[in-house]
Order: sequence, then C-alpha cells, then structure tokens
Amino acid sequence: MLKAEIQKILLYNNNVSREILCNINFNISEKKIYTILGKNGSGKSTLIKSLTRLLNDTVYKVDGNVFWNEENIYKMGRDRLLEIRRKSIKYVLQDLTNNFDPLKKLKYYFDNSGINKQVIFNQLNNFLLPDYKTISELHTYEISGGMAQRISLMLAILSNPKLLILDEPTSAIDYAIINLIKLKLLDFKQNGGSALIVTQDINFAKEISDEVAFLHENKLSEFINSQEFFDNSEQRPYDNFLKSFKEIQ
Repeated sequence: MLKAEIQKILLYNNNVSREILCNINFNISEKKIYTILGKNGSGKSTLIKSLTRLLNDTVYKVDGNVFWNEENIYKMGRDRLLEIRRKSIKYVLQDLTNNFDPLKKLKYYFDNSGINKQVIFNQLNNFLLPDYKTISELHTYEISGGMAQRISLMLAILSNPKLLILDEPTSAIDYAIINLIKLKLLDFKQNGGSALIVTQDINFAKEISDEVAFLHENKLSEFINSQEFFDNSEQRPYDNFLKSFKEIQ
C-alpha cells in the first residue's frame, strides 16, 4: 500500500543544511496498525509529514521516494497528490494549528467534510463529544485539546481513508479517552483500514500495535512484530535504545 524509501531529510537554516533523518525504509500493508516509538525531538513528526510532501520545501529537502500503490508521491502532480490526501491518507496531527483554523467554527469542518450530517450527529456521542447543536457553534480555542483531537480523529475515520496517520494521539488525555481511541482504531483496522502512529507512549504501543519500529539517532529500525519488539531479550539490537527510552518515562 505505502512504501517509503527515503535516503535522507535535510533541514536548511541560513543556507546551512543539517541531516535530521536518514535511511527511512518501510512498507505499510492493509489492515495493520504500525507504531514508531521515539523521544521528543527525534524527528517523528517530520517523518510522517514527509510521506505526503507536507514539509515546507523551502526549509526541508527530501532525498528519496514514497510510493502509494505503485504511484510515486514525489513525482506526481499536485492535483493527484491532493486527491490522495483528501480520500486515501488522513492525518490527525498533534499540533492543532495544522488541524483547524481558529477563526472558523467547528460547523465549517462538519459541513465541509463530505460526511453525511446524520452520521456526524450519531458519532459525536460515540466519541464522547457534545451534541451537534452545542459543539458546532464553538471555535477550537473554546474546546480542550483532547476534544479537538477526538473531533479530528472522528472526521478522519468517517472519511473512510485507507491509511490513518496519527501524531502522539494519547498526549494530554486521560485513560478513559485513551481506551476510546484504542477501540476506535481497532474498529478502523477491522473495517479494512491501516494506521501509522508516532508516539512516546510505550503502553499504548504495546496494546494497539501489530508492528513497531524505533526512531533513534536519525535512523528508523525495521518494523517487527509488536510482541517480539517488546521482548526484553538482550539479543535485540535496539534494546539499549528501548531501555534508555523507558528511563525518561
């Protein structure tokens, strides 16, 4: 479904380049949940944004390719790229400024989502959100970050994409909401979708993931079975990375 072959990602500042990621190679197939674990500042958000050319190309340079069902995202026209972003690959970003315009009420996003309004009415309660009449008249600065995150996830799932990409989906929310997100993602997978999650939340990764990789020192380990990944065998080459990661939790 999605195949990433990225040799390096460079960040430019005052005409000086710095390599922030290299050797990013992985495949995502159908009906699986993949998780990339990494510390703050390891480049997780940069990595997922690079997959659909969301990085600012005046600041970043991506050396490599990403394929969506054999189509090269880095060589396709903008119209086709926008179609894939609109229909096939949906993001739920941690930075809410990239999810919503604070000047627009939530009604704008509901009405322009392409999703049947009755479906939204029904799903608001399932995502533990206020009723449509109440929430649609609010701006994002009038709701909590956790609530905005659930709205983003709801709209993303209801648009029925093939791939859902989530950036720190459990940050700043309580355990009950984390369980809700887990159930919604498992339902999404059961209905044929795949998800790519980047997070620091080891417990969530253990509970939700089919395959896990670790982002450390600008490089991504291979994705392997979740149970194998969390096996504490000292034979694993990433064990020291995982142990140091646990120490800061």
